[in-house]
Amino acid sequence: MARKGQKKDWAFLAPSDPEGMPSLRLQWLETLRTRGYSEAYLQNCESDLGLFIVWAQERGVTKARDVTRPVLESYQRFLFYLRRETKDGGEEPLSIRTQLERLSSLKLFFRWLTRNGYILANPASELELPKIPPRRPPEVLSVAEVEQVLSQPDLGSAIGLRDRAILETLYSTGVRRKELSLLSVSDVESVAGIVRVRFGKGKKERIIPIGSRALAWIARYLTEGRPQLATPPDDGTLFLTATGKPFWPDNLTDLVRRYVKHSGITRPGSCHLFRHTMATLMLDNGADIRFIQEMLGHATLHATTIYTHVAIKKLKQIHTATHPGATLAASSEASPDEEPPE
Repeated sequence: MARKGQKKDWAFLAPSDPEGMPSLRLQWLETLRTRGYSEAYLQNCESDLGLFIVWAQERGVTKARDVTRPVLESYQRFLFYLRRETKDGGEEPLSIRTQLERLSSLKLFFRWLTRNGYILANPASELELPKIPPRRPPEVLSVAEVEQVLSQPDLGSAIGLRDRAILETLYSTGVRRKELSLLSVSDVESVAGIVRVRFGKGKKERIIPIGSRALAWIARYLTEGRPQLATPPDDGTLFLTATGKPFWPDNLTDLVRRYVKHSGITRPGSCHLFRHTMATLMLDNGADIRFIQEMLGHATLHATTIYTHVAIKKLKQIHTATHPGATLAASSEASPDEEPPE
């Protein structure tokens, strides 16, 4: 699966030469597969490396041993100036993050080649990767805005009940769209008030709490909505499309974005908008950031700290309310011209 904006001519990738990069590419991908990497990750590595191989072969570089650091630096400049087509027919440069991901795949590939004796020295070992600019704080909804979106589905239909249950689940748990699409009926344990995410990012399983309101809407959907959508054979997937099939992640994006738009809210985002909102509101209300990390399924705390930037307004309010010297009234006896005591 080629990434958006990637060249579609893969003729140069036929592994005719056992020592050529196309053949080595297949061996590397098979090694990753046997080590348990996800298919999504493998697809990204496949397309990242494929783009480089096509680019290199167009310039007469066919074997890994012929790749030098200047060749890789030239390819890095190529990625910087590369343009891809947008949805409206225009063009845009690759994001810094996309450039970094494609170059990172190359570094991993050449490290594997070196360790396995296919090349004597690693030309990518000293390649300087682009710096990722600080991430902007994510867009979030207020509590009132969330309720505005939640009120949009038509509760008189099976589809409306399903959509309300989907929105409530996203808001209550902050699960990713793919994780939600893979939930089964048995993954929701109403008595315990938990959801079992069996197919999390990196194939990691986690158990997270879910609120009673979301559980109530799921229960109503299971009773009144899902029986109208399910078609035999029923594999037990929780949320079903109008044809009785599991959702594709992109379908969930379109569904949630439509309700956000119909609510009159102009904030960008869809499923992740609810994920960000859940994390931020819980942090605002005193949740420990490590608990947020566990709920979101972040491998490291670093990925979760972005929400602390969003919560700075709340932190300022807490500081003003609790710090003895935070207000002017608390230090009214001091003259602005006085020097502090030594």
